[in-house]
Amino acid sequence: MQLLGVRLVGLLMLFVISACQKEQKPPNIIFIVTDQQSESMMSSSGNTYIQTPAMDYIAHNGIRFTRAYVTNPVCSPSRVSMLTGRFPGYFSDKNGQQVRNNGTSVNITDIDQEVLDTTLPAYLKQAGYELVFGGKQHFPAPLHPESLGFQVLTEDGREELAARAAEFIQGNRSKPYFMMVSLINPHDICYMAIRDFADSVSLRRLQRNAAPALEALDRAMELPDGVDRDTFFAHYCPPLPPNFEIQEDEAKAISVFLDRDPRSFRRGAREEYTEEQWRMHRWAYARLTEMADAQVQVILDALKESGKEENTLVIFSSDHGDNDGSHKLEHKNVLYEESVKVPFAAMWKGKIAPGQVDEQHLISLGLDLLPTVAEYAGVEAVADPRGMSLKPLFEGKDPTWRKTLGIEGELSRAVLHADGLKYVRYDMAGFEERLMDLETDPYETTHFTNEPAYSDRLSAMRQIFETEWFEGF
Repeated sequence: MQLLGVRLVGLLMLFVISACQKEQKPPNIIFIVTDQQSESMMSSSGNTYIQTPAMDYIAHNGIRFTRAYVTNPVCSPSRVSMLTGRFPGYFSDKNGQQVRNNGTSVNITDIDQEVLDTTLPAYLKQAGYELVFGGKQHFPAPLHPESLGFQVLTEDGREELAARAAEFIQGNRSKPYFMMVSLINPHDICYMAIRDFADSVSLRRLQRNAAPALEALDRAMELPDGVDRDTFFAHYCPPLPPNFEIQEDEAKAISVFLDRDPRSFRRGAREEYTEEQWRMHRWAYARLTEMADAQVQVILDALKESGKEENTLVIFSSDHGDNDGSHKLEHKNVLYEESVKVPFAAMWKGKIAPGQVDEQHLISLGLDLLPTVAEYAGVEAVADPRGMSLKPLFEGKDPTWRKTLGIEGELSRAVLHADGLKYVRYDMAGFEERLMDLETDPYETTHFTNEPAYSDRLSAMRQIFETEWFEGF
């Protein structure tokens, strides 16, 4: 009997150890990133002119953040941050210029070994993860997914990517995997103004090199079947945004930026688009987002059918937003909220409580993704020390969190404060500064830089800008 008791205790201990090992097994991680999707472009964000059931599924079955920001509101710099956990401005291009836009970002030719050893894929390989990438890349050569150890499913960012990702998810894997699914849309909205203001040579080049994008854009601009134009604008098409007019006393840097492109499609849209054209822009932007959502749905369906939903952390976000008519701007670049604030949601069935909406914490996609994913993978990771793991927030805890957050851009840099202040320092047309109060004026229709009541807070934000985020600028 005594021997039997010892054996039972031993078996019980083995069972407990086995259970603990199963509990501690790191999850598969799927990171879905769209291109050029603002935070407001989800039906779960309250947008009644769009239907995004797949993106909403992630949000409703986990946590959605309403104050998530990119490090830079342009494709390549933002993606550099995702992989390195550092501001794009940490790097220089082959000409020694600080990285602040696409041109400088894709021309990064040298990256220190210390950085390469502390990228997101480097930490995941250390944790024993299989690395998978699909879709749009737009990385500089040293950060091409293949060179970092990713298996590349496809460079297509549309239906083919969704199908390849679904096929991979349903396969049998011996190791946990990290898969980055890089969808192209709603980025095709870029081509509306580019095409409308292209000269004949540029238009021919565009039609030759961007045929899939133009095809998607044309589909997105179609009116609903059986709806005449008057009914469409009265009941279907999104209205102009509340901040459609140009910001009062707008910074001169924005005007300089609008005139920089020789084709000047940005200036053309601002000055020549009618209100109906701006509304059509908003209609097409919504439809392109729904195209991306349909591709997310394919991936989520494959995950459910695989039976591995409870073993998989899904993170959803976008590399930047689109101004979509706010301040009579399309595209991105300018650090208005529509351009820099992105959707951010995460779910892990059984691990992250469903139905959470976080409206408080300032999140940085570029700085926080790396430490978050690394912690779930079971490794301690540091890139920019200002990056923070979101795991405690995902799990409903209340950690000590940042009060301010920096953002870089081509025209300017900015610092956000948890209390709603937003300080922007422009340098494209000489020194200019603007202080916004997003609590008082959430649409940034004006600024409070010269208001006596804000003088002390302006001084404090200047100091935070110079000492905590952008020393030397």
